[in-house]
Amino acid sequence: MDWYSWHDGYDGPSGGRLQVVQTQIDAALATMTESPIRVISICAGQGHDIVGSLQRFDRRRDVEALLVELDERNVEAARRRIADASLTGIRLKAADAGVTDVYKGMVPADLILACGVFGSLTDQDIDRTVGLLPTLSSPNAQVVWTANRAAPGLWDTALTAFDRHGFREVWTTDRAEERFGIGRHRLTTQPRPFEPGMQMFSFADEDTLVRIGRIST
Repeated sequence: MDWYSWHDGYDGPSGGRLQVVQTQIDAALATMTESPIRVISICAGQGHDIVGSLQRFDRRRDVEALLVELDERNVEAARRRIADASLTGIRLKAADAGVTDVYKGMVPADLILACGVFGSLTDQDIDRTVGLLPTLSSPNAQVVWTANRAAPGLWDTALTAFDRHGFREVWTTDRAEERFGIGRHRLTTQPRPFEPGMQMFSFADEDTLVRIGRIST
């Protein structure tokens, strides 16, 4: 997968998904009264979602955000987008977002974004990732995430993982919508201490993703 050209989809059907994700980020930020507001974006790509939301957020100067992305081309695109939006308080890190070490110094977070992540993971890694989110979270932290409803079992696997690991559904897209699935969940159990050196996930190879129905040939 070319993760740089993947973002070209925002000029097509994926643009609708981006708008819904931003609406849920807006809604989450609106509930947060304390300062600073800490945001983590896992596999942040070019930062379309959080940058778009912060541009219209009245308290944008209260936000400290960490965007973690492995593809240097996407990191550079995100850097330009942040500069063009005149946003401060956003830090970029070109690193593997699947290892907890990269989030040290930005935890506990109030808002975690996991958009465009689960579709490249096995069920086991989805469960492991969601299971470790409480170690990155502040009390009542919220998670905005996506999962393709057209991929067999992916949406239900993610929902089950959030339920199992102490998150309550705040909002999800209509189950009849199969082009994309978006959720927002809130942590309802006590956060756990940060655990450095933990592997949350690794992107599965193409053969595995085909075999488990995440992508088609």
